[in-house]
Amino acid sequence: MSTQPESPTAPGTQPAPAKGVMTTVYGLLLGMFVAVLAPTVVTVALPGIVTDLGGSQSAYTWIITAELLAMTVSVPLWGKFADLYDKKWLLQASLALFVLGSLVAGFAGSIGVLIVSRVAQGIGAGGLTALVPVVMAVIVPPRERGKYMGLFGAVFTVGTILGPPLGGALAEVPGIGWRLCFFFGAPFAVLSMVVLQRTFHLPVMRREVHIDYLGAALIVVATSALLIWCSLAGDVFAWRSTWTAVLVTGGVVALGLAIWVEARSPEPVLPLSLFRNRTVALTTLASLLVGVMMFGGSVFVPPYLQLAQGLSPGQTGLLSLPMALGIVVASTVAGRLITATGRWKAVLVTGGVLACVGTVMLALVDEGAGLVWFTAAITLLGLGVGCLMQNLVLVAQSSVDMRQLGVATSTLSFFRSLGGSVGVTVLGAVFAHRVQSVTESRAPAGADPGYGDVGGTLPDLGALPEPVRAVVEQAYAVATGDIFAITVPVAVLILLTVALLKNRPLASQFGMPPGPRRQGEHGPGGHGEGPGDPKAAKAGQQSRLPAG
Repeated sequence: MSTQPESPTAPGTQPAPAKGVMTTVYGLLLGMFVAVLAPTVVTVALPGIVTDLGGSQSAYTWIITAELLAMTVSVPLWGKFADLYDKKWLLQASLALFVLGSLVAGFAGSIGVLIVSRVAQGIGAGGLTALVPVVMAVIVPPRERGKYMGLFGAVFTVGTILGPPLGGALAEVPGIGWRLCFFFGAPFAVLSMVVLQRTFHLPVMRREVHIDYLGAALIVVATSALLIWCSLAGDVFAWRSTWTAVLVTGGVVALGLAIWVEARSPEPVLPLSLFRNRTVALTTLASLLVGVMMFGGSVFVPPYLQLAQGLSPGQTGLLSLPMALGIVVASTVAGRLITATGRWKAVLVTGGVLACVGTVMLALVDEGAGLVWFTAAITLLGLGVGCLMQNLVLVAQSSVDMRQLGVATSTLSFFRSLGGSVGVTVLGAVFAHRVQSVTESRAPAGADPGYGDVGGTLPDLGALPEPVRAVVEQAYAVATGDIFAITVPVAVLILLTVALLKNRPLASQFGMPPGPRRQGEHGPGGHGEGPGDPKAAKAGQQSRLPAG
């Protein structure tokens, strides 16, 4: 037990002065940019990195997995800390950790050092992913928050799309090469630290803090075991193997123990009562599914364009832009509409419909589909994801007490990342199997029966005989359509989930309720009066008085 600073967020008060808020937002945007860029900027340079440092194929995998795993498992912990400790200090700590990890990675002389530094980068990026939306909710009233969420959606998309081509260009800089991929984000993180230090100020109050270390450890173990299994199964070890049995069994047991511990802790890392809030439960499910849709779309679009349509990497980058631009435009426009009207359900339902239409169009892709059809489909999918992604966070934030703002926000971020990680891994395994089976079934007469097995790598179409090339192109087209056919139910479930959300206008001031609660719908604690009740508001103000 310890006594630590906490930011006051009493109803009806604005925790940060209006002056300088936009400058603070710019600092937060810089922080989010480096967090999103970290896992993508090194992907193109990885072959050269592993070769220079004398690593193996297993090391290649772990350079990617270490950062993603550390970021995913740390998000709920950072979110809980945001509800207990000074948010400014936590932001600066996450940025500092990211900078430290980046510098160590850039100077790394061995694979082991590089992997450890990637863990530090991932923990720092996890802090930024969890804390930036929380700080936004502290300095911007709910109704005004929509337009800012659009900016963050745009930064998220730009960072994701820009990473690979930027990494490729940086890796070719003479004299420094791939090390610049790690150094590149550090100045942005330092600039973000300076801006936030000068402009982000919150008065601090103190309260008693109890941290559930056992629950936190069990959550980390459970998530790590299951994510490692999803990331490495079928590549480093077989799906049916001893490693699979150990990781899955260990992950499930740790998850069960975590639920048991969290249900009994006075200060749980992930309060189970949070999911009694209908809005939080539905937006969490929708975020998980949006993670599958968003990351799935970004992963399977390039192979289709290069291997089914025979386009170059440069052409692929250009034709991938419609999906990214769709997310950016939809995030920006939807955010401004929500700010102007205070209503969000129509935006989310529209996003669900667009995602469904785009996914159905992608499911119809085959060897006869043209680029116009494919481009229209990924554009609609991007528009749908843009309407949904950040606005789900906004809706969840508006439905909980400010004291649970951090954990509610990080919960959505955690499940979105989890959905992306698991979805991409499972869909990737199905995709590879489908490519191989279609290629072998359409093999030209006299061809080597095993030529369709590309060993988990992308084939070089230019090195294949013309009959074989045609079959491989057809296989990738068919497999792409089949993969998106699997995700059609996911898109439909997203639409149903957002349709079930209660449509309440967002408040124009801090601490104001989004609307009267219906009987039977509980607040963040799962019982008692909602924040819109005057008695609850008074109690909330009293609970934020200094301890003792």
